[in-house]
Amino acid sequence: MKVDGIMDIIRAERLILRDFEEADWEAAHSYGSDLEVVRYMDWGPNTEEETKKFIQRAIAHQKEQPRRTYTLAIVLKPKNKLIGGCGIYVSNPENLEGWIGYCLNRNFWGQGYATETAKALLKFGFDHLNLHRIFATCDPANIASARVLEKTGMQREGHFREHKWVKGKWRDSLLYAILDYEWKQLASTNIK
Repeated sequence: MKVDGIMDIIRAERLILRDFEEADWEAAHSYGSDLEVVRYMDWGPNTEEETKKFIQRAIAHQKEQPRRTYTLAIVLKPKNKLIGGCGIYVSNPENLEGWIGYCLNRNFWGQGYATETAKALLKFGFDHLNLHRIFATCDPANIASARVLEKTGMQREGHFREHKWVKGKWRDSLLYAILDYEWKQLASTNIK
């Protein structure tokens, strides 16, 4: 695994989180163009051109020095099948803070892949990027995503009211976060 250069992979129990490649655009488009999948996202549903531009941006970020943007493909190990996208982003390097996000093809919802992805991103953020605080947001109506964040040990810190203009309307967000020592404590008690 390379942290400052192109990251090879993050391995989880059933998943590999790896850098996107140009050939991934069709698999990424299958979830990025799905209205149900992107219902709570700030983006989408994507056109083919938008998905290709997303892949190009993800590839461009791989060359950052130091790298602060890790936009990754979620790949199911046994089948080597791309089932979604995720990322960890160092948003405030001076304060060792970053945030995570994830999005899965709906054919893979409800199987624990989002939780496994989020936990792998947190582990990478604390163990390899040496972050102190990692946060995530989700739409209050996205109960499944809020549950994923809670399963990782993140704590709900706030409810932002109408703070984003998304898809023609104001949107609320829930804020979740976890600190490095909280993550280490979870690891030591095998709750993860």
